[in-house]
Amino acid sequence: MQIVTVALLIIIGVLLFGFVIFFHELGHFLLAKASGIRVNEFALGMGPKIFGFQKGETLYALRLLPIGGYCAMEGEDEESEDVRAFGNKPVWKRFLVVAAGAVFNIVLGFFLMMIVLGQQDVFATTEIASFTEGSALEAAGAQVGDEIVEIDGYSIYTDRDLSFALAMAKPDAVSMVVRRDGQRVDLGTFALNSETLEDGTQIVSLDFYVQPEKVTFLGLVRRSAADTFSMARMVVETLKGMATGRFGLNDVAGPIGTAQAIGQAASVGLAQGFGQAVLNILLMIVMFTVNLGIVNLLPLPALDGGRLLFLIWEGLTRRPVPAKYEGYVHAAGFVLLLGLMVVIAFNDIVRIVQG
Repeated sequence: MQIVTVALLIIIGVLLFGFVIFFHELGHFLLAKASGIRVNEFALGMGPKIFGFQKGETLYALRLLPIGGYCAMEGEDEESEDVRAFGNKPVWKRFLVVAAGAVFNIVLGFFLMMIVLGQQDVFATTEIASFTEGSALEAAGAQVGDEIVEIDGYSIYTDRDLSFALAMAKPDAVSMVVRRDGQRVDLGTFALNSETLEDGTQIVSLDFYVQPEKVTFLGLVRRSAADTFSMARMVVETLKGMATGRFGLNDVAGPIGTAQAIGQAASVGLAQGFGQAVLNILLMIVMFTVNLGIVNLLPLPALDGGRLLFLIWEGLTRRPVPAKYEGYVHAAGFVLLLGLMVVIAFNDIVRIVQG
């Protein structure tokens, strides 16, 4: 049964990964076409071609390995005399084409977030409505009507920021700033009530409630944008945690680990109904696509951020790095990235098998 579960999770992960990658590559493709750049191939997946067809100058293909995709543009990694080659277009056009993939991922996250939030009757805010009996937050000086604006230096704009900051906080020493009557009030550093998980980890136990906000269309648009931005901030904060050693390999998930999380979210949702399970899955996809968009902007070889770095250099110096040398850098980065993905996938499978 466990083998079947692993196989099913792998399939779900592949489909999810493909769905998000498709929108990422679609961004590159549409901006390339709009910029007059010749696109030789638009592919979902890597490796040997399973299926494909030629339409005009572009080959549209589905490839065997579900580990990404690409939009192959003329003159992207080599010199080309074609006037429509990527390398022969102005720097600003190439910059927009490269950045479009990440932008499309984040835009996809925004629209999916609208679908998720659109099902709610009210939105949670960051304004304190009441306290539970024996509230540590109330004892620290917080009052009903206070708006929480900062926890441990992390700015709070939405209830999603609030949940994330409290999840990251150490219960025995939390610093907090609130807004009261238009003024910032520093509550200092204090201990919050906590509970202990099965693995011994201590987490903050919420001892207050927040004020609800009525849902309107403009409010839905504003909240969807704010929550998408909040998720992007979470990704950045998590990357900082990885760089500083706060998070390790076991805290990182690839497509398979993401599929497992989706399965868990769906199971929890099914307890409330099929519709809730679907919404939980959509929220996981939002997290995944925003994550992909932000990570792709990192200034690392083989990622869009690495290419943007070369374009910024060209824009500042008026001298492009020779295409073949840039190609070597990205090829080496791709090999390293592929190796990292294999390690993460293996770790995901081991974690699932071990429960």
